Amino acid sequence: MKSRKILMSILGVLICAVSVGFFKLAAFGVDPFQTLMAGFDQLIPIEFGTLYVIVNAVLLLFALIFDKHYIGLATFINLFLLGYVVQFSYDTLLAIFPDATMPIRITCFVFGFVALCFSSSLYMTADLGVSTYDAIALIMANTWHMGKFKYIRIFTDVVCVTLGSVLFLLGGGKLAALPAIVGVGTIVTAFFMGPLIDFFNRKFSIPFLEKTGRN
Repeated sequence: MKSRKILMSILGVLICAVSVGFFKLAAFGVDPFQTLMAGFDQLIPIEFGTLYVIVNAVLLLFALIFDKHYIGLATFINLFLLGYVVQFSYDTLLAIFPDATMPIRITCFVFGFVALCFSSSLYMTADLGVSTYDAIALIMANTWHMGKFKYIRIFTDVVCVTLGSVLFLLGGGKLAALPAIVGVGTIVTAFFMGPLIDFFNRKFSIPFLEKTGRN
């Protein structure tokens, strides 16, 4: 069963990274956490890479303090590997579709969104660590018992989108440039990612893990 969990964690993170590449090609807005990061990047005058490490370090500290069992293999794969796979995925798609038409962009968004939710379900259910951002909603739902995960994830995503947008404008970002980071894709992700992850948990990931555990 342990080997199955490791496989689910690795596949979950890798599929997640590939799905972000599809999101980027679709160009309908970034996911809620990246909206928050874009806001910080506009407001705080340091390199994005350094800023990304600082924000994730703060979130990592939060998880270590309140429920460190969410920090594990998948967390560190996320930190050290995800960015490279995202870039490879996006560059490959860009080479295949250098001038993506609207139907291709829509297809990429739908595929990317479903794949993102499915992959998140895989590595969350494997319980060998999650991304630092994912840990927040899981701690609020499972450790603090503040409500069901799918609703808390909607809440944290909406907070990220709202705060990121405000920080972007406070940092001097133009209102006309806001749709580049907050688009229809961002809104769909904020409101439907939590429920779809919950669906994949119930219909695939948990039954799959329980089945392998009995074998």
